[in-house]
Amino acid sequence: MLKKLIVFLLIGTLGYTLAVTFSSIPIGANRIGSLDNPETVAAYYLDKSPNDLKVANTITAVVVNFRGFDTLGEVSVLFLAATGLASILYRKEEEEEEEENKRHISHRLNLPSSSLVQTGAKILFPLILLLGIYVFIHGHLTPGGGFQGGAIIATGFLLMLVSYKGFKNNHKIMVWLESLAGLGFVGVGLYGLIRYGSFLQNTGWTGNLNDLVSGGLIPLIYIFVGIKVATELTNVLDILLNIKSRRK
Repeated sequence: MLKKLIVFLLIGTLGYTLAVTFSSIPIGANRIGSLDNPETVAAYYLDKSPNDLKVANTITAVVVNFRGFDTLGEVSVLFLAATGLASILYRKEEEEEEEENKRHISHRLNLPSSSLVQTGAKILFPLILLLGIYVFIHGHLTPGGGFQGGAIIATGFLLMLVSYKGFKNNHKIMVWLESLAGLGFVGVGLYGLIRYGSFLQNTGWTGNLNDLVSGGLIPLIYIFVGIKVATELTNVLDILLNIKSRRK
């Protein structure tokens, strides 16, 4: 009985705290600007993105700059999910070698993909990679960004994994790229913290609006995000497909 009472008190306290917190947030109200010239949060973003940051895509400015620390958390969640999946499906080196031999034997027994599918995959694979790179490099100018571009690149590797039974990703290169991208993201954030006193603070030089080299550090951050998302999703797809092939 005492345990139930404690649980109810904790839930009630938590509910009351959340209710008071959310009720005190004036959603949609004028929060920025002086009393004579009130300005909504949306208007602030729409004004600062093209004028101060020189970023044509306001969503990119919000995601990477105004709430960039939250984006770092999202990338970390994706990393933890991929790491957790790899940990669950981890196999010892001896088991991997034995499974690799079995895979070669089963590869001879199974019919390969048709030449039409393989030829199409060879043609589409580099084009898909270029499209993904284009999307996250131009994320500050057009709709798209690191998450979208990384997902597109992962679909290119998925096409190769499905089309070629013997196609394998170089996990060492993937891990290095993922690690460097994550360190680059954090490094850019620390640079803003050390020089400007704010984590992920954009630089003073932002270029001209609608130029490829503009937006300060925002395009660089999206490049790191795109590489990290692409490598993590590709590794997840590779692991899942290998597990599926072993169960057949």
